[in-house]
Amino acid sequence: MCLAIASTLLAMSSAHADDLTAGQTIAMQGTAKGVAACISCHGAKGEGNAAASFPRLAGVSAPYLSAQLVAFADGTRQSPIMQPLAKLLSASERNDVAQYFAGLQPPPGVTANDNESVKPSDVGAWIANRGRWNEGLPACVQCHGPGGMGVGATFPPLAGQPASYIASQLHSWKSGIRPPGPMALMPAVASKLSDTEITAVAAYYGGGGAPAEMKSEVTSEGTSANGSKQ
Repeated sequence: MCLAIASTLLAMSSAHADDLTAGQTIAMQGTAKGVAACISCHGAKGEGNAAASFPRLAGVSAPYLSAQLVAFADGTRQSPIMQPLAKLLSASERNDVAQYFAGLQPPPGVTANDNESVKPSDVGAWIANRGRWNEGLPACVQCHGPGGMGVGATFPPLAGQPASYIASQLHSWKSGIRPPGPMALMPAVASKLSDTEITAVAAYYGGGGAPAEMKSEVTSEGTSANGSKQ
């Protein structure tokens, strides 16, 4: 009996290792069908590329990454770079590479702020941690968790993503380019953010903090970070 259990566990472990090996091969070398190595854009450790606005994949949940690859493959999510590559991957290959990147060490999260210590003048931190409930704008942490570390397979981590990538996705939701996602939350959220606020939130989660000139800045709509009209 014990031998049978041990054999089963060994087989399961071997199968999992094969999945990771296949995913690592795609990530590091690409495929014979013409899929480029993922690391050429997303970094050797899946850390992303801020200069080119490529997101970090390390530590992002496998189901979320798989779902995005499916969306690229079927055209639901637009990207001139990712669509042709995702189409060349089989369903198992998408899952394998997603599992590989999900298992990599993610960068540290943004230090979770005590809501009482966040100031309206810190635009990015205020919106991330407190939102503007009087305008129906929830805090980012309500869905993406304290420090932007992500929650489950639905809400991906924001911490450590390149600020340029976060900003570009918020603009895509705001303009209707990116699919709305669960409960159509993100287009509704992005529509309530000015360009200045998008930049501030992106900088906050990207690790740079809001640029000094954004602090205390009144948005183009004439609304401060705490929602009061100036």
